[in-house]
Formats: sequence, structure tokens, C-alpha cells
Amino acid sequence: MAVKIRLQRHGSKKRPFYFIVVADARAPRDGKFIQKIGTYNPLTVPATIQLDRQKALEWLHKGAEPTDTVRRILSFKGVLYLKHLLRGVKLGLFDEAAAMQKFQKWHEEHEAHVKRRNDEHRRSKLASRPQPAVKRVQAPDSTEA
Repeated sequence: MAVKIRLQRHGSKKRPFYFIVVADARAPRDGKFIQKIGTYNPLTVPATIQLDRQKALEWLHKGAEPTDTVRRILSFKGVLYLKHLLRGVKLGLFDEAAAMQKFQKWHEEHEAHVKRRNDEHRRSKLASRPQPAVKRVQAPDSTEA
């Protein structure tokens, strides 16, 4: 049985919300699935992704193939990098503690990068917002009365 990690669409028309699921490749897109491993909301800025890394990693080790979009999500969350590091441990290139240390270092740098991008986006949004117009009103002259 071919198993895929893919998106299952929910939400109303023009308001998509996705579950990240592990499903048989023959099952319909929104049909039967084996396990739900996360959610993805593309409407928020930035997109909201909640993922169980451990379950995703287990399914990748079992041979589940992610679709293109899910592959990008797994890469963004570091699951594919962790799988790569654990393969190095299995081949004897380094031990598991070194692999976890490398992953923690990558994760901290990644989180800092994402936070910096979010801050820049927020600043650009505030800068593009029109400033309220303030008009000065002249004081009435007391000599006209």
C-alpha cells in the first residue's frame, strides 16, 4: 500500500483550512485517512502551521511520501533536516547527541529568521498605512470684533 502525507481541505468556499494527514494514495483527497499529524492555515500572515514533528518523522521513516506542498511545510518545520541528521547517525558519521545539537542550533537560527521576517512585515504594514491628516486651525483675530 502506497502511503502519502498530504493536505486534506476543510473550510468554506474561498476560506481554505487544511489538515496534514497520512493517507493511502488511492483514497480521495478529503476522504479516509490513517492519521492526522497537523494543520495548515494559509489565510493568516504568516501562514499558521501546527505539526507533530515526531509523528511526521515516524511516517517518513516508514516510507510515506509527502506531496510537494507538504514537503515544503516539513522542510520549513525542520522535519526533513532532522531525518537527514538521523540518517547520518545511522551511517555512523556522528552520534545522536551531535545530531540533536546541530538541529537545536538550526532551529534557533530558523526561529530568529522567521521572527525577523514577521517584524519586517509588521513594520512595512504600519508604514504603508495612511497617516491621519492633521490640519492647523488659525486662532480667530480679536481685532475684527
